[in-house]
Amino acid sequence: MSRRWLPLALAATLAYRLWLAAVAPVTADEAYFILWGRAPALGYYDHPPLVGWLLAPLAALTDSAWALRLPAVLAPVLAALMVRAALRRWFGRDRETADLAALAVLLAPASAWSVLITTDAPLAVFSLASLLVFARAAQAGRGRLFLAAGALLGLAFLSKYLAVLLGLAYLAWALLSRRPAAALLVFLGALPFGLLNLYWNYEACWCNVMFNAINRHDGEDSGWSLATPALYAVSLAYLAAPLLWFAWRGRGRLREAWRRPAERALLLAWLLPLAAFAALSPVRRIGLHWLLAFLPALALSVALALQRDALRWSVRAFGLLAVLQAAVIIGVLAAPIDAWQSSRFYSRLAFPGRVPELAAVIAPDRPGKALATDSYASAALLEYHWREPVAVFGRGTSHARQDDIDTDWRALAGRDLLILRRDAPLARDYAPYFREIRVHRYALGGRDFHAVSGFGFDYEAYRKGVLADIRARFYAIPAALPVGTCYFLERYFPG
Repeated sequence: MSRRWLPLALAATLAYRLWLAAVAPVTADEAYFILWGRAPALGYYDHPPLVGWLLAPLAALTDSAWALRLPAVLAPVLAALMVRAALRRWFGRDRETADLAALAVLLAPASAWSVLITTDAPLAVFSLASLLVFARAAQAGRGRLFLAAGALLGLAFLSKYLAVLLGLAYLAWALLSRRPAAALLVFLGALPFGLLNLYWNYEACWCNVMFNAINRHDGEDSGWSLATPALYAVSLAYLAAPLLWFAWRGRGRLREAWRRPAERALLLAWLLPLAAFAALSPVRRIGLHWLLAFLPALALSVALALQRDALRWSVRAFGLLAVLQAAVIIGVLAAPIDAWQSSRFYSRLAFPGRVPELAAVIAPDRPGKALATDSYASAALLEYHWREPVAVFGRGTSHARQDDIDTDWRALAGRDLLILRRDAPLARDYAPYFREIRVHRYALGGRDFHAVSGFGFDYEAYRKGVLADIRARFYAIPAALPVGTCYFLERYFPG
Protein backbone atom coordinates (compact mmCIF):
# COMPACT_ATOMS: atom_id res chain seq x y z
CA MET A 1 0.00 0.00 0.00
CA SER A 2 2.71 2.51 0.96
CA ARG A 3 4.47 1.98 -2.39
CA ARG A 4 1.43 3.47 -4.10
CA TRP A 5 0.49 6.02 -1.46
CA LEU A 6 3.84 7.76 -0.99
CA PRO A 7 4.24 8.93 -4.63
CA LEU A 8 0.57 9.91 -4.71
CA ALA A 9 0.85 11.85 -1.44
CA LEU A 10 4.03 13.58 -2.58
CA ALA A 11 2.37 14.72 -5.81
CA ALA A 12 -0.96 15.69 -4.23
CA THR A 13 0.48 17.62 -1.29
CA LEU A 14 3.02 19.40 -3.49
CA ALA A 15 0.30 20.46 -5.94
CA TYR A 16 -1.93 21.64 -3.08
CA ARG A 17 0.88 23.53 -1.38
CA LEU A 18 1.91 25.23 -4.64
CA TRP A 19 -1.69 26.30 -5.16
CA LEU A 20 -1.94 27.57 -1.58
CA ALA A 21 1.35 29.44 -1.95
CA ALA A 22 0.00 31.15 -5.07
CA VAL A 23 -3.38 32.24 -3.69
CA ALA A 24 -2.76 32.98 0.00
CA PRO A 25 -2.01 36.67 0.71
CA VAL A 26 1.54 37.43 1.83
CA THR A 27 1.56 37.87 5.61
CA ALA A 28 3.37 40.64 7.45
CA ASP A 29 6.01 38.25 8.80
CA GLU A 30 6.64 36.89 5.32
CA ALA A 31 6.97 40.38 3.87
CA TYR A 32 9.42 41.20 6.64
CA PHE A 33 11.65 38.24 5.74
CA ILE A 34 11.33 38.89 2.00
CA LEU A 35 12.70 42.37 2.64
CA TRP A 36 15.72 40.67 4.23
CA GLY A 37 16.15 38.76 0.97
CA ARG A 38 16.08 42.00 -0.99
CA ALA A 39 18.96 43.34 1.09
CA PRO A 40 21.36 40.44 1.86
CA ALA A 41 23.46 41.04 4.96
CA LEU A 42 25.47 39.15 7.56
CA GLY A 43 22.64 39.53 10.02
CA TYR A 44 19.26 41.07 10.82
CA TYR A 45 17.62 42.35 13.97
CA ASP A 46 15.49 39.42 15.16
CA HIS A 47 17.18 36.25 13.99
CA PRO A 48 20.30 34.96 12.29
CA PRO A 49 20.39 35.55 8.53
CA LEU A 50 19.91 32.23 6.71
CA VAL A 51 16.29 32.82 5.63
CA GLY A 52 17.37 36.11 4.06
CA TRP A 53 20.20 34.38 2.22
CA LEU A 54 17.84 31.71 0.89
CA LEU A 55 15.39 34.34 -0.30
CA ALA A 56 18.00 36.63 -1.88
CA PRO A 57 18.28 34.86 -5.27
CA LEU A 58 14.50 34.41 -5.46
CA ALA A 59 13.79 38.02 -4.48
CA ALA A 60 16.25 39.20 -7.13
CA LEU A 61 14.22 37.40 -9.80
CA THR A 62 10.60 37.86 -8.80
CA ASP A 63 8.02 39.31 -6.42
CA SER A 64 5.63 36.37 -6.97
CA ALA A 65 4.48 34.92 -3.67
CA TRP A 66 4.51 31.29 -4.85
CA ALA A 67 8.14 31.53 -5.99
CA LEU A 68 9.32 33.29 -2.84
CA ARG A 69 7.58 30.61 -0.78
CA LEU A 70 9.32 27.72 -2.54
CA PRO A 71 11.73 27.00 0.36
CA ALA A 72 8.73 26.51 2.68
CA VAL A 73 6.71 24.62 0.06
CA LEU A 74 9.53 22.16 -0.57
CA ALA A 75 10.66 21.73 3.05
CA PRO A 76 8.19 18.91 3.97
CA VAL A 77 9.00 17.07 0.73
CA LEU A 78 12.73 17.25 1.47
CA ALA A 79 12.17 16.16 5.07
CA ALA A 80 10.06 13.16 4.03
CA LEU A 81 12.59 12.04 1.42
CA MET A 82 15.50 12.43 3.85
CA VAL A 83 13.71 10.32 6.46
CA ARG A 84 12.93 7.62 3.91
CA ALA A 85 16.49 7.53 2.53
CA ALA A 86 18.06 7.38 6.00
CA LEU A 87 15.81 4.55 7.17
CA ARG A 88 16.52 2.51 4.05
CA ARG A 89 20.23 3.11 3.56
CA TRP A 90 21.57 3.76 7.04
CA PHE A 91 19.23 1.96 9.41
CA GLY A 92 18.27 -1.05 7.32
CA ARG A 93 14.51 -0.72 7.50
CA ASP A 94 12.26 -2.29 4.87
CA ARG A 95 10.65 -0.20 2.19
CA GLU A 96 7.19 -0.15 3.73
CA THR A 97 8.42 1.12 7.09
CA ALA A 98 10.52 3.80 5.39
CA ASP A 99 7.59 4.86 3.20
CA LEU A 100 5.22 5.03 6.18
CA ALA A 101 7.68 7.15 8.17
CA ALA A 102 8.07 9.49 5.19
CA LEU A 103 4.27 9.75 4.94
CA ALA A 104 4.04 10.57 8.66
CA VAL A 105 6.48 13.44 8.18
CA LEU A 106 4.85 14.63 4.96
CA LEU A 107 1.26 14.55 6.25
CA ALA A 108 1.90 15.86 9.76
CA PRO A 109 -0.71 18.57 10.44
CA ALA A 110 1.53 21.63 10.13
CA SER A 111 3.44 20.21 7.16
CA ALA A 112 0.19 19.75 5.25
CA TRP A 113 -0.71 23.47 5.22
CA SER A 114 2.26 25.65 6.19
CA VAL A 115 3.59 27.38 3.08
CA LEU A 116 4.63 30.59 4.83
CA ILE A 117 8.25 31.53 4.33
CA THR A 118 9.71 32.10 7.79
CA THR A 119 12.83 31.12 9.71
CA ASP A 120 11.19 27.81 10.63
CA ALA A 121 11.51 26.25 7.15
CA PRO A 122 15.34 26.25 6.97
CA LEU A 123 15.53 25.42 10.68
CA ALA A 124 13.44 22.28 10.16
CA VAL A 125 15.38 21.08 7.10
CA PHE A 126 18.88 21.63 8.47
CA SER A 127 17.98 20.35 11.95
CA LEU A 128 16.69 17.11 10.46
CA ALA A 129 19.69 16.76 8.15
CA SER A 130 22.03 17.31 11.10
CA LEU A 131 20.14 14.79 13.26
CA LEU A 132 20.19 12.07 10.61
CA VAL A 133 23.93 12.49 10.08
CA PHE A 134 24.52 12.53 13.86
CA ALA A 135 22.48 9.34 14.33
CA ARG A 136 24.46 7.68 11.56
CA ALA A 137 27.70 8.84 13.21
CA ALA A 138 26.51 7.39 16.53
CA GLN A 139 25.78 4.12 14.79
CA ALA A 140 28.95 3.91 12.68
CA GLY A 141 31.38 5.71 15.01
CA ARG A 142 32.83 7.92 12.26
CA GLY A 143 34.37 11.18 13.42
CA ARG A 144 33.91 12.98 10.12
CA LEU A 145 30.17 12.37 10.33
CA PHE A 146 30.03 14.05 13.76
CA LEU A 147 31.88 16.98 12.19
CA ALA A 148 29.37 17.08 9.30
CA ALA A 149 26.48 16.94 11.76
CA GLY A 150 28.00 19.96 13.50
CA ALA A 151 28.25 21.90 10.23
CA LEU A 152 24.60 21.18 9.46
CA LEU A 153 23.72 22.18 13.02
CA GLY A 154 25.57 25.44 12.37
CA LEU A 155 23.32 26.11 9.37
CA ALA A 156 20.28 25.35 11.52
CA PHE A 157 21.66 27.80 14.10
CA LEU A 158 21.95 30.48 11.40
CA SER A 159 18.24 29.87 10.78
CA LYS A 160 17.06 30.23 14.36
CA TYR A 161 18.54 29.99 17.85
CA LEU A 162 16.18 27.13 18.71
CA ALA A 163 18.78 24.89 17.07
CA VAL A 164 20.67 25.18 20.36
CA LEU A 165 18.20 22.67 21.84
CA LEU A 166 19.31 20.09 19.29
CA GLY A 167 22.91 20.86 20.19
CA LEU A 168 22.08 20.22 23.86
CA ALA A 169 20.57 16.87 22.87
CA TYR A 170 23.87 15.99 21.15
CA LEU A 171 25.80 17.01 24.25
CA ALA A 172 23.52 14.90 26.45
CA TRP A 173 24.05 11.93 24.12
CA ALA A 174 27.83 12.35 24.24
CA LEU A 175 27.84 12.50 28.05
CA LEU A 176 25.44 9.59 28.51
CA SER A 177 27.30 7.50 25.94
CA ARG A 178 30.71 8.45 27.39
CA ARG A 179 31.88 9.75 24.04
CA PRO A 180 32.90 13.36 24.74
CA ALA A 181 34.93 13.47 21.51
CA ALA A 182 31.65 13.37 19.58
CA ALA A 183 30.46 16.58 21.26
CA LEU A 184 33.81 18.22 20.53
CA LEU A 185 33.62 17.32 16.84
CA VAL A 186 30.05 18.61 16.58
CA PHE A 187 31.14 21.82 18.28
CA LEU A 188 34.05 22.27 15.87
CA GLY A 189 31.75 21.70 12.89
CA ALA A 190 29.29 24.33 14.10
CA LEU A 191 31.91 26.80 15.35
CA PRO A 192 32.43 28.85 12.13
CA PHE A 193 28.71 29.57 11.91
CA GLY A 194 28.50 30.53 15.56
CA LEU A 195 31.54 32.82 15.24
CA LEU A 196 30.01 34.56 12.24
CA ASN A 197 26.85 35.31 14.20
CA LEU A 198 28.88 36.34 17.25
CA TYR A 199 30.94 38.78 15.17
CA TRP A 200 27.85 40.33 13.60
CA ASN A 201 26.18 40.79 16.98
CA TYR A 202 29.36 42.36 18.37
CA GLU A 203 29.18 44.92 15.58
CA ALA A 204 25.38 45.42 15.74
CA CYS A 205 24.34 46.26 19.31
CA TRP A 206 24.02 42.52 20.15
CA CYS A 207 20.50 42.88 18.76
CA ASN A 208 19.89 39.14 18.15
CA VAL A 209 20.91 38.39 21.72
CA MET A 210 19.01 41.35 23.16
CA PHE A 211 15.82 40.36 21.35
CA ASN A 212 15.89 36.61 21.97
CA ALA A 213 17.28 36.62 25.51
CA ILE A 214 15.94 39.84 27.03
CA ASN A 215 13.53 42.12 25.17
CA ARG A 216 10.98 39.61 23.89
CA HIS A 217 10.48 38.11 27.36
CA ASP A 218 9.40 41.39 28.95
CA GLY A 219 5.89 41.50 27.54
CA GLU A 220 2.36 40.18 27.62
CA ASP A 221 3.39 36.66 26.60
CA SER A 222 5.53 36.27 29.73
CA GLY A 223 4.57 35.63 33.36
CA TRP A 224 3.05 32.79 35.33
CA SER A 225 -0.08 31.32 33.79
CA LEU A 226 -2.10 28.13 34.02
CA ALA A 227 -3.35 28.59 30.48
CA THR A 228 -0.01 28.39 28.71
CA PRO A 229 0.86 24.81 29.79
CA ALA A 230 -2.61 23.74 28.64
CA LEU A 231 -2.05 25.54 25.34
CA TYR A 232 1.28 23.75 24.96
CA ALA A 233 -0.43 20.39 25.55
CA VAL A 234 -3.06 21.23 22.94
CA SER A 235 -0.34 22.22 20.46
CA LEU A 236 1.45 18.90 20.99
CA ALA A 237 -1.80 16.99 20.61
CA TYR A 238 -2.61 18.78 17.38
CA LEU A 239 0.84 18.27 15.87
CA ALA A 240 1.63 14.72 16.96
CA ALA A 241 -1.11 13.05 19.03
CA PRO A 242 -1.02 9.64 17.26
CA LEU A 243 2.77 9.38 17.38
CA LEU A 244 2.88 10.46 21.02
CA TRP A 245 0.12 7.96 21.91
CA PHE A 246 1.96 5.06 20.32
CA ALA A 247 5.26 6.21 21.85
CA TRP A 248 3.62 6.14 25.29
CA ARG A 249 2.05 2.73 24.70
CA GLY A 250 5.35 1.39 23.41
CA ARG A 251 7.54 3.01 26.06
CA GLY A 252 8.97 -0.40 26.96
CA ARG A 253 10.30 -0.78 23.42
CA LEU A 254 11.59 2.80 23.52
CA ARG A 255 13.53 1.93 26.68
CA GLU A 256 15.10 -0.93 24.76
CA ALA A 257 15.84 1.42 21.86
CA TRP A 258 17.64 3.70 24.33
CA ARG A 259 20.39 1.09 24.54
CA ARG A 260 21.17 1.48 20.82
CA PRO A 261 23.37 4.53 20.16
CA ALA A 262 21.59 5.88 17.06
CA GLU A 263 18.12 5.48 18.53
CA ARG A 264 19.24 7.09 21.79
CA ALA A 265 20.27 10.13 19.75
CA LEU A 266 16.87 10.26 18.06
CA LEU A 267 15.02 9.91 21.36
CA LEU A 268 17.01 12.74 22.94
CA ALA A 269 16.39 14.93 19.88
CA TRP A 270 12.69 15.15 20.67
CA LEU A 271 12.47 14.30 24.37
CA LEU A 272 14.89 17.00 25.51
CA PRO A 273 13.37 19.91 23.50
CA LEU A 274 9.79 18.93 24.37
CA ALA A 275 10.73 18.65 28.05
CA ALA A 276 12.44 22.06 27.89
CA PHE A 277 9.33 23.61 26.36
CA ALA A 278 7.16 21.95 29.02
CA ALA A 279 9.33 23.43 31.76
CA LEU A 280 9.14 26.87 30.13
CA SER A 281 5.40 26.77 29.39
CA PRO A 282 4.17 27.97 32.83
CA VAL A 283 5.95 31.30 32.29
CA ARG A 284 6.01 31.61 28.50
CA ARG A 285 3.62 30.86 25.67
CA ILE A 286 5.19 28.19 23.47
CA GLY A 287 4.64 28.97 19.81
CA LEU A 288 3.26 26.17 17.67
CA HIS A 289 6.08 26.76 15.19
CA TRP A 290 8.72 26.23 17.90
CA LEU A 291 7.91 22.52 17.90
CA LEU A 292 8.13 21.77 14.19
CA ALA A 293 11.86 21.15 13.91
CA PHE A 294 11.86 18.42 16.58
CA LEU A 295 8.89 16.26 15.60
CA PRO A 296 10.48 14.33 12.68
CA ALA A 297 12.75 12.77 15.33
CA LEU A 298 9.62 11.41 17.03
CA ALA A 299 8.48 9.79 13.77
CA LEU A 300 11.94 8.25 13.37
CA SER A 301 11.88 6.86 16.90
CA VAL A 302 8.49 5.26 16.27
CA ALA A 303 9.69 3.84 12.95
CA LEU A 304 12.81 2.28 14.44
CA ALA A 305 11.50 1.05 17.79
CA LEU A 306 7.81 0.18 17.41
CA GLN A 307 5.63 -2.07 15.33
CA ARG A 308 4.74 -0.93 11.83
CA ASP A 309 1.06 -0.59 12.80
CA ALA A 310 1.94 2.44 14.94
CA LEU A 311 3.13 4.26 11.83
CA ARG A 312 0.24 2.99 9.74
CA TRP A 313 -2.43 4.29 12.14
CA SER A 314 -0.57 7.57 12.60
CA VAL A 315 -0.45 8.09 8.84
CA ARG A 316 -4.17 7.40 8.56
CA ALA A 317 -4.95 9.95 11.28
CA PHE A 318 -2.64 12.55 9.74
CA GLY A 319 -4.07 11.93 6.28
CA LEU A 320 -7.65 12.40 7.47
CA LEU A 321 -6.74 15.60 9.31
CA ALA A 322 -4.86 16.88 6.24
CA VAL A 323 -7.95 16.40 4.07
CA LEU A 324 -10.17 18.17 6.63
CA GLN A 325 -7.72 21.05 6.93
CA ALA A 326 -7.48 21.41 3.17
CA ALA A 327 -11.28 21.55 2.86
CA VAL A 328 -11.50 24.28 5.50
CA ILE A 329 -8.67 26.31 3.96
CA ILE A 330 -10.14 26.06 0.46
CA GLY A 331 -13.50 27.21 1.82
CA VAL A 332 -11.97 30.17 3.65
CA LEU A 333 -9.93 31.31 0.64
CA ALA A 334 -12.89 30.90 -1.70
CA ALA A 335 -14.94 33.37 0.35
CA PRO A 336 -14.46 37.08 -0.48
CA ILE A 337 -12.61 39.16 2.10
CA ASP A 338 -15.75 41.22 2.76
CA ALA A 339 -17.51 38.10 4.03
CA TRP A 340 -15.51 38.55 7.24
CA GLN A 341 -16.53 42.16 7.89
CA SER A 342 -18.33 41.30 11.12
CA SER A 343 -15.25 39.61 12.61
CA ARG A 344 -12.94 41.45 14.96
CA PHE A 345 -9.89 40.53 12.87
CA TYR A 346 -11.35 41.85 9.60
CA SER A 347 -9.01 44.86 9.43
CA ARG A 348 -5.99 42.59 9.60
CA LEU A 349 -7.41 40.41 6.83
CA ALA A 350 -8.44 43.34 4.68
CA PHE A 351 -5.22 45.31 4.86
CA PRO A 352 -2.95 42.86 2.97
CA GLY A 353 -5.60 42.24 0.34
CA ARG A 354 -6.30 45.93 -0.26
CA VAL A 355 -2.79 47.36 -0.46
CA PRO A 356 -3.17 48.23 -4.19
CA GLU A 357 -6.48 50.01 -3.42
CA LEU A 358 -4.83 51.83 -0.53
CA ALA A 359 -2.16 53.19 -2.87
CA ALA A 360 -4.84 54.77 -5.06
CA VAL A 361 -6.84 56.16 -2.12
CA ILE A 362 -3.91 57.94 -0.46
CA ALA A 363 -2.41 59.20 -3.74
CA PRO A 364 -3.64 62.82 -3.28
CA ASP A 365 -1.83 63.06 0.08
CA ARG A 366 1.39 61.32 -1.03
CA PRO A 367 3.40 63.87 -3.06
CA GLY A 368 6.58 65.08 -1.38
CA LYS A 369 6.16 62.94 1.73
CA ALA A 370 8.22 60.06 3.13
CA LEU A 371 6.07 57.07 4.02
CA ALA A 372 5.78 55.61 7.52
CA THR A 373 3.39 53.46 9.56
CA ASP A 374 2.81 52.82 13.23
CA SER A 375 3.76 49.10 13.08
CA TYR A 376 6.30 46.81 11.53
CA ALA A 377 3.51 44.64 10.06
CA SER A 378 2.06 47.46 8.00
CA ALA A 379 5.50 48.80 7.08
CA ALA A 380 6.72 45.40 5.85
CA LEU A 381 3.61 44.76 3.76
CA LEU A 382 3.65 48.21 2.17
CA GLU A 383 7.36 48.08 1.43
CA TYR A 384 7.03 44.60 -0.07
CA HIS A 385 4.17 45.63 -2.37
CA TRP A 386 5.24 49.19 -3.19
CA ARG A 387 9.02 48.65 -3.33
CA GLU A 388 9.89 51.86 -1.53
CA PRO A 389 11.13 52.52 2.01
CA VAL A 390 8.45 52.62 4.70
CA ALA A 391 9.62 53.58 8.18
CA VAL A 392 8.08 52.63 11.53
CA PHE A 393 7.13 55.81 13.40
CA GLY A 394 7.03 55.61 17.19
CA ARG A 395 8.26 53.14 19.76
CA GLY A 396 6.88 49.93 18.20
CA THR A 397 7.21 46.57 19.90
CA SER A 398 10.09 44.31 20.89
CA HIS A 399 9.53 42.24 17.73
CA ALA A 400 10.71 42.96 14.20
CA ARG A 401 12.79 46.07 14.82
CA GLN A 402 14.81 45.79 11.60
CA ASP A 403 13.65 49.35 10.89
CA ASP A 404 16.04 50.53 13.62
CA ILE A 405 18.82 49.38 11.29
CA ASP A 406 17.25 50.47 8.01
CA THR A 407 15.90 53.95 8.86
CA ASP A 408 18.13 56.87 9.87
CA TRP A 409 15.81 59.48 11.35
CA ARG A 410 18.49 62.17 11.07
CA ALA A 411 18.08 62.05 7.29
CA LEU A 412 14.36 62.86 7.66
CA ALA A 413 14.87 66.07 9.65
CA GLY A 414 12.65 68.79 8.23
CA ARG A 415 10.86 66.42 5.85
CA ASP A 416 7.13 65.90 5.54
CA LEU A 417 5.82 62.43 6.45
CA LEU A 418 2.64 60.50 5.70
CA ILE A 419 2.08 58.03 8.55
CA LEU A 420 -0.50 55.31 7.82
CA ARG A 421 -2.52 53.62 10.54
CA ARG A 422 -5.31 51.06 10.85
CA ASP A 423 -6.73 52.85 13.92
CA ALA A 424 -7.66 56.46 14.45
CA PRO A 425 -4.63 58.48 15.66
CA LEU A 426 -4.39 60.73 18.68
CA ALA A 427 -3.05 64.18 17.81
CA ARG A 428 -0.93 64.29 20.98
CA ASP A 429 1.12 61.33 19.74
CA TYR A 430 2.29 63.27 16.68
CA ALA A 431 1.99 67.02 17.34
CA PRO A 432 5.25 67.30 19.37
CA TYR A 433 7.31 66.05 16.42
CA PHE A 434 6.00 68.22 13.56
CA ARG A 435 5.44 71.85 12.78
CA GLU A 436 1.90 71.00 11.71
CA ILE A 437 -0.20 67.84 11.42
CA ARG A 438 -3.34 66.87 9.52
CA VAL A 439 -5.39 63.74 10.10
CA HIS A 440 -6.92 61.82 7.18
CA ARG A 441 -9.53 59.09 7.04
CA TYR A 442 -9.90 56.76 4.07
CA ALA A 443 -12.86 54.48 3.39
CA LEU A 444 -11.53 51.14 2.25
CA GLY A 445 -13.44 47.85 1.99
CA GLY A 446 -16.14 48.80 4.47
CA ARG A 447 -13.64 49.95 7.10
CA ASP A 448 -11.78 53.19 7.73
CA PHE A 449 -8.04 53.52 7.45
CA HIS A 450 -6.25 56.55 8.77
CA ALA A 451 -3.15 58.63 8.19
CA VAL A 452 -1.31 61.57 9.68
CA SER A 453 0.35 64.14 7.44
CA GLY A 454 3.21 65.58 9.44
CA PHE A 455 4.86 68.74 8.09
CA GLY A 456 8.40 69.68 9.10
CA PHE A 457 9.64 66.66 11.07
CA ASP A 458 11.45 67.79 14.23
CA TYR A 459 14.25 65.25 14.59
CA GLU A 460 15.58 66.63 17.88
CA ALA A 461 12.17 66.41 19.53
CA TYR A 462 11.74 62.87 18.18
CA ARG A 463 15.18 61.93 19.46
CA LYS A 464 14.32 63.12 22.97
CA GLY A 465 10.73 61.90 23.03
CA VAL A 466 10.88 58.57 21.16
CA LEU A 467 14.42 57.46 20.39
CA ALA A 468 15.53 57.95 23.99
CA ASP A 469 12.65 55.72 25.11
CA ILE A 470 13.65 53.10 22.51
CA ARG A 471 17.23 53.23 23.75
CA ALA A 472 16.14 52.61 27.34
CA ARG A 473 13.72 49.84 26.39
CA PHE A 474 15.52 47.91 23.66
CA TYR A 475 19.20 48.89 23.73
CA ALA A 476 20.12 48.62 27.41
CA ILE A 477 23.02 46.32 26.56
CA PRO A 478 24.37 44.51 29.65
CA ALA A 479 27.81 45.67 30.72
CA ALA A 480 29.10 42.08 30.41
CA LEU A 481 28.73 42.26 26.62
CA PRO A 482 31.61 44.08 24.92
CA VAL A 483 30.29 46.30 22.13
CA GLY A 484 32.22 46.79 18.91
CA THR A 485 29.81 49.19 17.22
CA CYS A 486 26.12 49.92 17.73
CA TYR A 487 24.19 51.48 14.87
CA PHE A 488 21.49 52.90 17.16
CA LEU A 489 23.70 54.50 19.79
CA GLU A 490 26.25 55.83 17.32
CA ARG A 491 23.56 57.47 15.20
CA TYR A 492 21.49 59.08 17.91
CA PHE A 493 23.48 59.05 21.17
CA PRO A 494 27.19 59.22 20.28
CA GLY A 495 29.56 59.05 23.19
